[in-house]
Order: sequence, then C-alpha cells, then structure tokens
Amino acid sequence: MTRHPKPDVAQVITDLILEKIAAGTAPWLKPWSATTTRPLRHNGVGYSGINTFYLWAVAESRGYTSPYWMTFRQAAELGGHVRKGESGSFSVFYSSARKTETDRQTGEATEKTIRFMKWNHVFNASQIDGLPGHYYPEPPSPAAIGELSAGVRDFLEAIPIRVVHGGDSAHYSPASDTVTLPHPQAFHSIEAYFSTRCHELGHATGSAKRLNRQFGKRFGDDAYAFEEIVASLTQATLCAEYGLPNELHDSHASYIHHWMKILRGDKTAILHAAAKAEQAVKWLRQFDPALTGDLKEAA
Repeated sequence: MTRHPKPDVAQVITDLILEKIAAGTAPWLKPWSATTTRPLRHNGVGYSGINTFYLWAVAESRGYTSPYWMTFRQAAELGGHVRKGESGSFSVFYSSARKTETDRQTGEATEKTIRFMKWNHVFNASQIDGLPGHYYPEPPSPAAIGELSAGVRDFLEAIPIRVVHGGDSAHYSPASDTVTLPHPQAFHSIEAYFSTRCHELGHATGSAKRLNRQFGKRFGDDAYAFEEIVASLTQATLCAEYGLPNELHDSHASYIHHWMKILRGDKTAILHAAAKAEQAVKWLRQFDPALTGDLKEAA
C-alpha cells in the first residue's frame, strides 16, 4: 500500500495567498468577486479565522460562485455528489492532546497540552451536483455590492473608542488611544469611509486595555507590518459582515510588500494573523446594538 506524504497545509495556504497578493488580488482586499459573505459550512454557519480568507482565495481562483463548502460525506447526506475529477480544498481546525513528560534528572512527571492543526477536505457547492437549490444562489448584483448595510453606522458609533476627524491620513495612535480619520466627505463614498474606519478600529483592539496584541518578539522589525495584516483582515471580515466595500486607504497600501516578506519568511504567519483578526472582530461586534445576546456570543 502506497503511503502518501501528508500535505503541508500551512504552506499550501500561504502559497495561494502570496500568489493572490502578487497578482494584486489579496483575498482580504477584493473578496467580492466570489461572494459578499463569509464562506459558509453546509449548515449555513460561517467559517472563521484563516478558513475565511483561504476559501475566499480558492473561490476567486476557480470561479466558484456559491458561498457553501462541505465534505464529501456531508454532500452525500444532503443528496448531492461531488463531480468526478473535482479536487477538494482545505478547511483547517485545531485540536489538542495531553502529553506527559518526565524530567530525566528528578524523575518528576508533568503534563502538557499540545495544540496541533488538523484539516478536512471540503468542496464548494459549485463542484457538487444534486444539492437543494439554496446551495446555488444567484451571484449578487454588482449594483448591490458595497451598499451600506442598515445599522452599520449605529454599530460603529457604539464602539467605545475615540474617533476624531481631520487631515488626510487614517491612523490609530496608541499613546492617546484615538483613531484619526479624514472627514467623511474626503472619501469617494460613505461606504469607503466606514470601511477605513473598520480598519483603524481593528488596530485599536490591540491596545493593552483591550486584546493586548504584541508581536515584537516574534516579528521584530516587521511587527507593525504584521499588525497591518491583522487590521486588514479585521476590516475585510467586518466589511463582509456589514455589506461594505473593502479597499485599502492610501495610508495602508504601502505595507503590501512587507506582508509578502513576512508570509514568505513564516508559513504560519497568515494563520496567526487570521486568528488575531477573528478575536478583534468578536471584540468589536459585541457593541453592535442590533445583535442579540446569542448572536453577540457567536460573533
């Protein structure tokens, strides 16, 4: 029996995202060509973390129009069948195990929890025949993409982070814990203004009094560029949740070549950034007055 080597999933994910960045279509900058929502599991629950951005990238690369992804078995249970010759994509998740280690000198045994990445092969509904009709939604109208979602202003203004307006740059100042943005009328649309505001609020979640993100030891001189990846992933996720266009402000675009350097040097960096962005999104969405208690927990 031939044993196939296990795929290096982190490298596969990183390589595709690097390819998209190099082509100017990073999956967190222009996800709208495939779907305006997060990728969805077979039961309609959204994917999170790196799965969001990787499956966006796969869908954009292969022209898939459905937001739904599922395993071979899940497709069969729904009455569908994966077309012959179709190749699956990865959906990653983390598991843990307890390991006992014994000190050679003292004989003392200690238990450690080890986390490790696992994966499933998933297929887009566009690769599957015979599923119920709602798994094959019509592509969204280009005119509808980027329309301001109802309640997004109330959500952003409910977040307890100070926002001031003026100048021509968008940035977050840790010393004063303040987000600074150009006046809304300086943007080409109110949607673009709110999209940029999401980016800067993403930065603000990293404050020591909030999520306390620190990357200096791991990324050294590239720590701020890595923080820009986290903020951009946060922005992309919020834009997908609230129907906003997702594009970089001029203040942020200069970091793109730094992102490529980081991802080339560390195949797990994008997974780490996606996890941190998911934490930021959850922190911010807890203030959305439109969400019920259960939805806030899920956000």
